[in-house]
Amino acid sequence: MENLLSIVIAAVFINNIVLTKFLGLCPFFGVSTRVRNALMMGLAVTFVMSCASILTWLIYEYLLIPFEIEYMRIVAFILVIASFVQLVEIVIRKTLPDLYRAFGIYLPLITTNCAILGVTLINVEVESYSFVASAVNGLATGLGFSLALFMMAGMRERLEISEQPVSFRGLPIAFITASLLALAFQGFSGMVE
Repeated sequence: MENLLSIVIAAVFINNIVLTKFLGLCPFFGVSTRVRNALMMGLAVTFVMSCASILTWLIYEYLLIPFEIEYMRIVAFILVIASFVQLVEIVIRKTLPDLYRAFGIYLPLITTNCAILGVTLINVEVESYSFVASAVNGLATGLGFSLALFMMAGMRERLEISEQPVSFRGLPIAFITASLLALAFQGFSGMVE
């Protein structure tokens, strides 16, 4: 059985889905302007990623493989992810309308977030994780995404009130900040077993 603690550490720090694999950059840059929005988006992505990891593993193992239709995995996985995103969108729209408006287009875009699809494919194809390991990897990867989003939002809020050349304001300084953050996370790559 896989070492679950090493899966968690690897997913959060060593193989952070945003900062080392560069998946999920659209919401990373789009929602990381405020810490509150980043935390809520991180929670939403973590929920969808965790649930999708569990359900897609079950679908892959008990439906696609037995019927020899593994080639349908991307369609099936996106359908699962879209269903969970719709659930999250309905809940946020009803309970937190201000946050729903703040997310704008980025909330429905979780459906096509390549980070979530990437994790589900990594679970069943690349790593061939067990059910429990897939669930742990989905949750840990979501937490890693949330950590990166939270850190980026905190830095962007600080940068917003700092002095900087006009040509660096907005996305240019965000790209520079993200690259330095990714470089810092590359330091964890020496922790591989």
